[in-house]
Amino acid sequence: MRVVKNKYAVAFGAVLKELRREAELSQDALAEKADLDRTFVSFLERGERQPSLLTIISLAGALGVQPDDIVRQTVERHHRCSPFSAKLNTLEPPTTK
Repeated sequence: MRVVKNKYAVAFGAVLKELRREAELSQDALAEKADLDRTFVSFLERGERQPSLLTIISLAGALGVQPDDIVRQTVERHHRCSPFSAKLNTLEPPTTK
């Protein structure tokens, strides 16, 4: 059975992985710093789990960033990857006569 992933969860995972790599942390090291299980960090990075607010706060602290930075980057990435958003960006505003 194919599991359909939540697009925000996938975007969050991509942001998390990017921030973790920028911080030069392994999944194990990030999990330890954030007091999470490594497998949970792996699930998050693959978009297979959705983080709670407390998890976002813990991860942000471990990565040395603000929680709102993670959320903002996730929303931005989601919108960049969304076919609907891409279509909206190409539409021109209506002209008034």
